[in-house]
Amino acid sequence: MKEFVKLNTKNGIGTIEFFHPQSNALPANILLQLASTITNAGEDKKIKVIVLKSAGERAFCAGASFDELVAIDNIEDGKKFFSGFAQVINAARKCPKFIIGRVQGKAVGGGVGMASATDYCFATKYASAKLSELAIGIGPFVVGPAVERKVGSSAFNAMTINATKWFDANWAQEKGLYNEVFETTEEMDEQINLLSLKVAKYNPESMDKLKKIMWKGTEDWDSLLLKRAEKSGKLVLSDFTKNAIAQFKNK
Repeated sequence: MKEFVKLNTKNGIGTIEFFHPQSNALPANILLQLASTITNAGEDKKIKVIVLKSAGERAFCAGASFDELVAIDNIEDGKKFFSGFAQVINAARKCPKFIIGRVQGKAVGGGVGMASATDYCFATKYASAKLSELAIGIGPFVVGPAVERKVGSSAFNAMTINATKWFDANWAQEKGLYNEVFETTEEMDEQINLLSLKVAKYNPESMDKLKKIMWKGTEDWDSLLLKRAEKSGKLVLSDFTKNAIAQFKNK
């Protein structure tokens, strides 16, 4: 299949699904589409609640596209690429509707950031998480605020420093990244549908006001995450990072 981002609406539930053949990696065009689709779904009066998911079975999201990372050759392009993650997180943060995450498999880097940007997140036992950025010479600068907001500074520090470690789904649930973890995708999907139908019947005005309260303290993220994107954009140009990414791609 070719990469895509699509939105389906049924019973007041707007389901946003994305796919990329490289384990649901996130190139710039997918990030741009995700941000705009989340924003549009938030403005659609027919949609009362949003479900964010990826296609496939064992990989929720592989994070940044290595093909695009290695192609970056100047600071401006680097900042522009990483600002794509900032746009997705900020779109989710400012969306007036609750976003329910569906993490069916492994989440890496930006994928962990996307899960953190949801308001209630379901996962399967296969949904291990890893912040691998430091291992390739950069760092989880852009997604960091969203991840730390969910799991706390101690768990965020552990994931950042131990950048090659997979933290299992039970650990992620204990730290607050996931709200519920299931043995199978079928069980998870059943519960997602039940909760989505309930939330779709809530007062939209109440949800909007509650979401603003829940995200209190993030009002500066429009500027903060862009500054973080610039840090990553500079670091991705280093020889260390170029060599590290090349090694990962050749494995």
